[in-house]
Amino acid sequence: MTQNSATLVGLSAIVMWSLLAMLTVATGRIPAFQLAAMTFAIGACVGPLTWLWRPGAAQALRQPPFVWLVGVGGLFGYHALYFLALRFAPPAEAGLLNYLWPLLIVLFSAFLPGEALKSHHVIGALLGLVGMVLLVLGGKGAQFGHIAPDYIPGFAAAFCAAFIWGGYSVMSRRLKAVPTDAVAGFCLATAVLAALCHLALETTVWPQTALQWGCIIALGLGPVGAAFYAWDIGMKRGDIRLLGALSYATPLLSTGFLILAGFAEPTPVLAISAVLIAGGGLIAARDMLKRS
Repeated sequence: MTQNSATLVGLSAIVMWSLLAMLTVATGRIPAFQLAAMTFAIGACVGPLTWLWRPGAAQALRQPPFVWLVGVGGLFGYHALYFLALRFAPPAEAGLLNYLWPLLIVLFSAFLPGEALKSHHVIGALLGLVGMVLLVLGGKGAQFGHIAPDYIPGFAAAFCAAFIWGGYSVMSRRLKAVPTDAVAGFCLATAVLAALCHLALETTVWPQTALQWGCIIALGLGPVGAAFYAWDIGMKRGDIRLLGALSYATPLLSTGFLILAGFAEPTPVLAISAVLIAGGGLIAARDMLKRS
C-alpha cells in the first residue's frame, strides 16, 4: 500500500467519526455502557473478516500488556465517556467540546522527543479554550453565565474524553510496530468491559425501532468499527501530518450532521464555538500543514 492510499484510508476514518454523534443520538435512550458493548462487539468482527483471507493475521493479538493497556484503555475510556456525554448534555455542544482532541494531539505531540511547544501551539490552544468556554457558558442550558446543573456531568465527560483520545492517539504513534490486526482484540476487550459495567451499573434498554437497530449496526460497522482500523493504517503508513490537520474538520462536519438530522439548532454560539475550536486546531497544526 502506498502512502497516498494509506492517507485516503485514514481520511475515511475522519468522515466516519463525523457521523458518530448523529448516529449515537439516533439510537435513543440506550444506556452508555450497553451501547458501547453492542457497538464494539460489532466492531470487533470487522477485523476477523479480513483474517479469513490472510492466514496468521490473528497472531497480531499477541502483544505486551502495555500495548493492550493503551489500546483498550483508549477505546473503552473514550467511548464510555463520549456516550455518557451525549446522554447527559446537548449533543452538539457536548460533541464540539469533545472534539478538542485534535488540538490536544498537536499539543501532546509537541512534548515528544524532537518536538517543541511553539507560540502558534499556545495561540491555537487559547482559541480552542475560548470556544470551549463559550459552548459551556453560552450554549444550550446556560443562563446568565451559569451552567445548567443537569448538563455538568455530560460536559465533564466530553472534556475528559477529549484528553483520553488525544493521549491514545499520541501513544499510538509511538507503537507503530503493532499490527493493525490487533485493533480487533482491543475492540473485543472493550466490548467485554462495557458489558460488565452495564450489568453492574445500568438497566438494560433495548432499541424500540428498526431505525435505532440500524443506527447501532451502522455505529459498529463504521465509527466504532472500521474507523479504528482505517485510522491505524493512516497513522502508521500514511501522511500523519496531513491527517492530523484534516482531523480539525471533524467538529464542523459532526455539528453539521447533527443540525441536518434535527438533533441540534444552528445558533450563533454554536457557529462561533465551532469556528474557534476548529480554527484554533488549524493554527496549532500550522507546522503539519506546511510540511504536508
